[in-house]
Amino acid sequence: MIALITFVFFIIGALLSLLWWAIIISAVLSWLVAFDIINLRNRAVYQISTFLDRVTGPVLRPFQRIIPPLGGVDISPIVVLLIITGVRAILLPALRDTLIRLVGGY
Repeated sequence: MIALITFVFFIIGALLSLLWWAIIISAVLSWLVAFDIINLRNRAVYQISTFLDRVTGPVLRPFQRIIPPLGGVDISPIVVLLIITGVRAILLPALRDTLIRLVGGY
């Protein structure tokens, strides 16, 4: 049972890491498009941008509604990245250890 709990929390941590990187890549891609370094008329760039928007949008939108842009800069990705980092570093290990203790582990 302990191995299953550890595996589930590993998967959750890995998914949060992928989301973290998707937010970073999406932000960098949006800057590259905004400064006209890359173009969304390129089909590959458009598909990557659309995919990243679909993955990160549901996570970022609630924060974008609450947090207004500062000087035209959207800081909601920074807030979400901090939350994801906190969940991975503090909440997941504490919850995992608590569940392991409940099932009779260490």
